[in-house]
Amino acid sequence: MSDIYAEKPWLKNYDPNVPPTLEYEEKTFAEKFLEMADRYPDKTALIYMGNHITFRDIDLLSNQLAAYLIKSGVKPDDVVGLCMPNLPANYISIVAVQKAGAVSTGLSPLLTPVEMEHQIKDSRTKVVITVDLLYGIVAQAAQNSDFTTVIYSEIADFLPGIKEKLAKAYIRQTALGKLLKKVKKLDEQLSAIPHVEVQPIEGKTVVRFMDAIAGMPKDRVHVKREMDDLIFLMYTGGTTGPAKGAMLTQRSYMCNRLQTLAYLDLTPDTLALSAFPLFHIAGLALGGFSLTNGATQICVPNPRDTDFLIEAIEKYKPNIIVNVPTVFFELMKRDEFKAVDKSNLRFCLSAAAPFPPENMKELESVIGEGNFIELYGMTETSPVTCCNPRYGKKKPSSIGMPMPDTEFKLVDPETGQLAEQGEPGEMAIRGPQLMRGYLNQPEETANAVRDGWMFTGDVARMDEDGYFYIVDRVKDMVIVSGFKVFTRELDDVLAKHPDVEMAASIGVPDPNRPGSERVAAAVVLKPGIEKNDVEKEKIIAFLRENVAPYKVPKVIEFMDQLPTSGVGKILKRELKAVLKEEFDKQVGS
Repeated sequence: MSDIYAEKPWLKNYDPNVPPTLEYEEKTFAEKFLEMADRYPDKTALIYMGNHITFRDIDLLSNQLAAYLIKSGVKPDDVVGLCMPNLPANYISIVAVQKAGAVSTGLSPLLTPVEMEHQIKDSRTKVVITVDLLYGIVAQAAQNSDFTTVIYSEIADFLPGIKEKLAKAYIRQTALGKLLKKVKKLDEQLSAIPHVEVQPIEGKTVVRFMDAIAGMPKDRVHVKREMDDLIFLMYTGGTTGPAKGAMLTQRSYMCNRLQTLAYLDLTPDTLALSAFPLFHIAGLALGGFSLTNGATQICVPNPRDTDFLIEAIEKYKPNIIVNVPTVFFELMKRDEFKAVDKSNLRFCLSAAAPFPPENMKELESVIGEGNFIELYGMTETSPVTCCNPRYGKKKPSSIGMPMPDTEFKLVDPETGQLAEQGEPGEMAIRGPQLMRGYLNQPEETANAVRDGWMFTGDVARMDEDGYFYIVDRVKDMVIVSGFKVFTRELDDVLAKHPDVEMAASIGVPDPNRPGSERVAAAVVLKPGIEKNDVEKEKIIAFLRENVAPYKVPKVIEFMDQLPTSGVGKILKRELKAVLKEEFDKQVGS
């Protein structure tokens, strides 16, 4: 059988401006940022609650922070954890860590202390940079962790004058929303900024962000890095245990930067509005690609605050808007979004979860036909590998075509043979954006990366034009509003509950969020344990202590036994029908 994937049928459908292969610079993140700071010193890099922060500002502030990190003992290849929403301190920290020759890892505020502790320990994080409103989570994880220093920012940092009295964080309806309350009108609020009293942590240095950089020299810090050195250590959920650290190199990330900029024709004059958090690989991609390309970004502390997003679109008129599908769905419910001036909008980009075709048509009726682009990426590939064209034909339900210098093939998971054109197979990817491997996980790395190919666990098909379509998942993975839930990991946690004999979790479609799912679980209790609502609440309470909120099942169904195959493997597909029926009852009630 001929290798149809080696023929790369997608190349004939590339936009005319996109070459099949690119010339990559041997320049690190820090080197490209410094190039932008020298070229565009007075250009706005960040817009934060009306305040404009220039590339020069970020350059000087990151010099000071990098100097403090080095003074604190951070050495090349040491890891710095960043646990913040999209505040200026986060962007500055990303640059500072690179200048110091270190590696950053995004610590999601949605993690439980147990999950955060695992990531901090596994990565051997030396310093954590956070915001005071999330300090409590970090403090809990610190009790059994070896990091030395906590640097905490505040919401009002980088807001001059009267804005310090008026600012309120735009964070609600998420785990962060429990910590902050959004205000309707800033100019009517004279109360103090939301503030959390920061308590000392025994054995740790705890310092405010602005105090840490105060008095530090503004001279340029630039610890030399090589292209094969690590740049980011980003964690992704595991199917056989806790989250794994994907080791991204300067080369993999910077190559993907050029691939994405070239494919989407992103220029320094771009004004971007992205609701993706920087602790997520998609947010880190747009954030870092823009910082090293001279583009301007609007800081979005809370991606769920549609009021903020609409006001920002109206005021700043961004050229590109980047969101998970669920955020676009929420915006489409608002007449204000439909009415706002979008004359400067070039396109909207969606990633991290499938975007239903019927919703795509509705969105394009508002943003303009052909102005919606869906792409595919993963943490292990820095992240973008496949995308619909910027100017050419976008196909509904398709994740588009492989990026320049990126190879795709579809493999039958059972036989290992190439899938024929139009037939489903597991996606395998090869390209310069591929990670080095998983930190301290040689077996996981060998399982995922074979002969230079990253086996994604996603099942897709390719049409005659070289466009790819996700049709299923090999891994038992559920996508909840763009966040991945690996059910094997959740099953293992459920099994640790003293009342649980056996458990299996699956995903069911969320009727309120097209393209998203909810988690449901089937549980077999140990003999003598009564099946009642009290027991369900006990299990849910246990899960809330051990997994992030979006992983907690919305439905728990007690069963006498789980459906299994002849060799004892749980048949999750059979569970889907049962749990979906129960879920539909609860939604309809």
